[in-house]
Parts: sequence; structure tokens; C-alpha cells
Amino acid sequence: MSINALCIGHACYDLCMVVDSFPAENSKTETELLIESGGGPAANAAWLLARWGVPTALAALVGDDEYGEKVIAELRGAGVDCRLMRQHPNHLTPVSFIVANRSVASRTIINRKQPQAHLRLELGAFELIMPKLVLCDGHELEASVAALDAFPSAITVLDAGSLRAGTQALAKRVRYLVCSERFAVQVTGCGDLSSGWKSALPELRHSNEQTVVVTLGERGLFYLDGHEFGHVPALAGPACDTTAAGDIFHGAFAFALLQAMPLRDALELATVAAGLSVRKFGGRPSAPDLMTVQNWGPHGT
Repeated sequence: MSINALCIGHACYDLCMVVDSFPAENSKTETELLIESGGGPAANAAWLLARWGVPTALAALVGDDEYGEKVIAELRGAGVDCRLMRQHPNHLTPVSFIVANRSVASRTIINRKQPQAHLRLELGAFELIMPKLVLCDGHELEASVAALDAFPSAITVLDAGSLRAGTQALAKRVRYLVCSERFAVQVTGCGDLSSGWKSALPELRHSNEQTVVVTLGERGLFYLDGHEFGHVPALAGPACDTTAAGDIFHGAFAFALLQAMPLRDALELATVAAGLSVRKFGGRPSAPDLMTVQNWGPHGT
């Protein structure tokens, strides 16, 4: 099977508990809702792309443990090609414990991850795939650089959630830098992107003259493609849980790029996908199907 998209980065397992209010320290609380699924920025993007019909492979590291088996089984069930995933016998699969606060639609995440473990792919690992798009999340720098070198003609996207060695290095190499407000503030020092975005976005661009997108949650996003600045508002409506909304945005944006959609149309489609996801609890279970997103219009419900 040919591969259209290759995602590289973090894969984990999510345990999401929904509570009416965030519990006080040294207290007990109850919940009727526990949502379990795989997670991680690159893994969630790969999962969404595969569910939306795009032949997709994921390169990520998990442990040779029960959570690792669950992560891979769910991805394969969605149609993700897992030949570039590795299960390390001395590595614990990352696990995220998520507390979703129903009263204010916030989520608090505690992540168990071994920082010393890195994905290393064997020589020739990419020989059997020729992706049209490569999406990285900055968590696996060595493997990401190898893929960018192997596929110089591919569309390249970076999901930059925060400033770290991986996102800093890869930001200079991709065609589309799609970053969070946190990353943008860390790089530029701009205190208020709502008013200072026209000076911050050019600073985020590098010598390869890439397109820069900064996502701002409920305030939508700003973008600069080298020719014009633009703003796309967030999807209006109630939000209950933002878990994986950014990952869903990046997966949907990658899907739109593979369809050769104009930039603004691609960003609007991704905004709808992310906006619909925050109306449900959980990460992957909140992702909308492709038909719902494509049929969503200004009067959609």
C-alpha cells in the first residue's frame, strides 16, 4: 500500500476522567466518566488521517508493555501503517492522565514519559514508503530529520506545541510551521499576540520562507504565507473539553494540504474539525468524521 502521509513523534495512552470541578489537594472526588484511548500529537494526527481515508504511517516509540500493545492495536484498527513504530523492551509507554473539568471546560494533564528514550530507525527504514506529506511534532528529532532528508519533495508540517530542541530545530526546515501561542510567545517574547501578531509572525519565519500559523484556541488563529496576513476565527459554540483539539487540527490541516486546498480553505477546515472536537469529552473519541466537517457551513449545527 502506498503511503500519502508520514507522521513522526509522540505516541502515548490517555486516561481521561471527567469531573464537575477540579479536586482540591488531599481530597477525594468521583466521576462517572472514564475515557481511554491512544494519544500523542503525531499519533492523533496519524489516527485522524487514516480514519479520513488517507494512507498514513506513524513513526513513534512505545514500550513493550500492555499500554504499548493497546496503542498499536488502536492505530492498526484505524488503518494506520505501524511498520515504523518501535516497541522498546526497556521503555515504558508514555501514559497521560487527564482531568477534564466540566465546569470551566479545562483539562489538566500529567504525563509519564521517559525523557532518555528516543526513536532510532534502521538504515533503509524509509525505503518502502514515499509519502507526499511529512508531519512532525518535535518529539523525535533524529527520526524527523532523517525523514525530511529522505523526502525533500514532500509537503512538510511541524506541530510546535512548545519550544524544545526538536521544535526549534525543525521549525527551520518545514514548509508549514503550525505552532501554539505558547511556542510563538517563547520564540518572539511577544506578550500579547492578539495585538502584536503582525510583528510576531514575520519573526517566526526563517530563511526557507515558510508559511507560519499560530493557533490561539478560542481566539482562532493568525497566519502569514509570505504574501498576506490572515485571521481565521474559532468555531463558535460551547466547549466542554479541549483534549487533543490541537492534534485534530493538525491532522485535518494535513488532510487539506494533501487535497491541494488553498491555505485559507485548509485552515478553515482544520478549524471546524478542532472546534467540533471540543464539544465532546476525550481525545480521539471527540474527533468528528470527515463528512460532518466537509458539510459544515456558516449555518451548520
